[in-house]
Amino acid sequence: MGAVPTFGSVVLDCADPERVAGFYAELLDWPKATGRADWLTLNGPGGAQIEFQRAPDHQRPTWPTGERPQQLHLDLRVTDLPAAHDRALALGAELLDDQGMKSTGFRVYADPAGHPFCLCAC
Repeated sequence: MGAVPTFGSVVLDCADPERVAGFYAELLDWPKATGRADWLTLNGPGGAQIEFQRAPDHQRPTWPTGERPQQLHLDLRVTDLPAAHDRALALGAELLDDQGMKSTGFRVYADPAGHPFCLCAC
């Protein structure tokens, strides 16, 4: 098994790791991030990790198209999309697109650093 990788974490670049890590800790109801000011780690259930790396020149993606397209996005599953929508907005998310709500039960948001993520009741 030594040659077969195992999943470690997802790392998001951002100018303010504390702010973005705090947003996801609240959104996911995970414990507060740990680490250094330039690299924070959120530890979730089952060993899941999201890490946040300081990138002082980070610029928001221009979702869905443009000069800085998304490099990745997170799909977060929910059972009550309207309630999850309200909660995400209250925590600082920005709604980018709700067209998927009509057909497949998802909405696209941006976190405080502009990374797209979806709330999916699919």
